[in-house]
Amino acid sequence: MRLFRRGQRVLDLGAFPGSWSIYAGQQVGLEGRVLGLDIQPPTAAAPANVELRHADIYEVDPKDFGTFDVVISDMAPSTTGNRFTDQCRSFDLFMRALDFAEALLPPGGAFVGKLFVGPDFDAARDRLRGLFAQHRIIRPKATRNESIEAFLVGLQRKESLEEEADSESAQTETP
Repeated sequence: MRLFRRGQRVLDLGAFPGSWSIYAGQQVGLEGRVLGLDIQPPTAAAPANVELRHADIYEVDPKDFGTFDVVISDMAPSTTGNRFTDQCRSFDLFMRALDFAEALLPPGGAFVGKLFVGPDFDAARDRLRGLFAQHRIIRPKATRNESIEAFLVGLQRKESLEEEADSESAQTETP
């Protein structure tokens, strides 16, 4: 599975401190562009094709950012020590990241998002399946056995219902 290609536009949600954005910038090359958003102000020096912005994903409209080929989210909540609360907050962040992916990815686009596995895991996976033709669940080898962290990957963004309806009506129209 190759996520990044030269010339792509990548949105990195939860970009602080910037290492994933900088890595994505290297992968897409100078022809590509990476926009990293985080609630914490950026501190990393970024290359010319990477822009890091301070933004709260709950206070911005995804449609204000244009389209992207890939949306990645390494967002995690500030943990409380209460596993259920932390999982619920992680689920909310993951679903917001999927809102961005749904709004900004064209058909064929890709998504990767971090999620703390908990009672809402099936709902998150089902929504991912509804948006993407291919999906995977990855638990990185670096993740400790007792960790509840997983990454859900969606590849080949499906056409939205609106796009499918427009496509079907265009095909049935006669000159």
